[in-house]
Amino acid sequence: MAAQCVTKVELTIACTNLLDKDVGSKSDPLCVLLQNTSGQQWYEVDRTERVKNSLNPKFAKKFLIDYYFELVQKLKFGIYDIDNKTYDLNDDDFLGEFECTLGQIVSSRTLTKPLVLKNGRPAGKGSITITAEEVKDNRVVVLEVEARKLDNKDFFGKSDPYLEFHKQTGDGNWVMVHRTEVIKNNLNPAWRPFKISLNSLCYSDMDKSIKVECYDYDSDGSHDLIGSFQTTMSKLKEASRSSPVEFECINEKKRQKKKNYKNSGIVSVKHCEIIVECTFLDYIMGGCQLNFTVGIDFTGSNGDPRSPDSLHYLSPNGVNEYLTAIWSVGLVIQDYDTDKMFPAFGFGAQIPPSFQVSHEFPLNFNPSNPFCNGVQGIVDAYRACLPQVKLYGPTNFSPIINHVARFAAAATQQQTASQYFILLIITDGVITDLDQTRTAIVNASKLPMSIIIVGVGGADFDAMEFLDGDNGVLRSSSGEAAVRDIVQFVPFRKFQNSPKEALAQCVLAEVPQQVVNYFSTYKLQPPKNPAAK
Repeated sequence: MAAQCVTKVELTIACTNLLDKDVGSKSDPLCVLLQNTSGQQWYEVDRTERVKNSLNPKFAKKFLIDYYFELVQKLKFGIYDIDNKTYDLNDDDFLGEFECTLGQIVSSRTLTKPLVLKNGRPAGKGSITITAEEVKDNRVVVLEVEARKLDNKDFFGKSDPYLEFHKQTGDGNWVMVHRTEVIKNNLNPAWRPFKISLNSLCYSDMDKSIKVECYDYDSDGSHDLIGSFQTTMSKLKEASRSSPVEFECINEKKRQKKKNYKNSGIVSVKHCEIIVECTFLDYIMGGCQLNFTVGIDFTGSNGDPRSPDSLHYLSPNGVNEYLTAIWSVGLVIQDYDTDKMFPAFGFGAQIPPSFQVSHEFPLNFNPSNPFCNGVQGIVDAYRACLPQVKLYGPTNFSPIINHVARFAAAATQQQTASQYFILLIITDGVITDLDQTRTAIVNASKLPMSIIIVGVGGADFDAMEFLDGDNGVLRSSSGEAAVRDIVQFVPFRKFQNSPKEALAQCVLAEVPQQVVNYFSTYKLQPPKNPAAK
């Protein structure tokens, strides 16, 4: 997947009922935004203007901040009463502060919370309201293009044409922004419809030049230019199926050599439409909930949990690779789920009271209510469950994938982009029911869900790499192809010496695109559509 442009979020701040620190007039407040990188280090990002004589200020200056779904971005908003000209805030009266994550703000869209003093007590009745808006141009151009009577560049057979679209940068250079597929052996090709963001095609400027080049493809890389033309979005927009916009494809070298040269073919734009596409934040701010489920591998190959070389062994400070993975991924996702109740399951163990093998048992042993309260609840349930089960086998993934898929299928009845499911499976490796798991994933690819697999320990994870469709499309045992790539696999050992945020960054980076791909494919709108303001 191509790296996404950074998403920028604009935060608007207002306060009510601030403490009054000025004698004879009201406070003159200012808001400062601090960001926490890691640990206790806060640094200033920006500050608003100072509003004179107001206990209920609405700040005009907005904070612009880069948003990353896969990170926990801690923010602190501090309100100060400014009574002097110095930049330093230490000599100004402190009116209260509020700490949260950017994820909490965007999932609420508007967040109103009480301000607190440095000692954690309420700052009078003071409160802060933070409103988030994505800064974006989410217009997309849909184009259908064909050509006729193209020059033949091949001695044997006919040309194999494709098109390249270029935009012009500020310094006059041309940058390729789209290449169509090659159509073999055809001088009258019709290319597949394609989509490209308006910003990518022409910097969202309707009158900016767009250069289109038509080439004859050669397998040795020496593609021959058939011809080119320039146009603008304003011109392309006039196209319709009943009256296409047509351009002569001109080859300058041929034109200079041949006296009676007309053109090297005609390129015809049959359809050009500008549509608005929802972004990941449109779905989140529009009320889409991310539902997080955890599946933990309790098979015998993990080793006896009481033995220090077991993957389930809890170190003296109470952690192991399973718990580290749960914390890392869970801390990011929890901001996007209002009730913070997460189902957690184990598989591959013999469980009480009869010690039958189970491939989807609730960690809290309560099938009617498998939910754990927050990420801490999952951790507590795991620690309580560990001494009560007997590690066994085999390693079957399909039951737990199918379990989450049933909920995802039920959510599709709502006809809006209201819920998306993320299943985190943590395993020590060798999978037994590979065919059933392939089929389960192919079925799940049609549903609002993504699967993250974290491999712990030192096993050979080839089968997992195979499930992660990055190297081609995953197929079920009957040959049916997955409609989307929904599996992301990472071996934990890659992150053993990295900061704790690194694992979540890696496994969650693809989730926003998977969410957008699913909902846009099925043309589902957010429950409260912020794009349609």
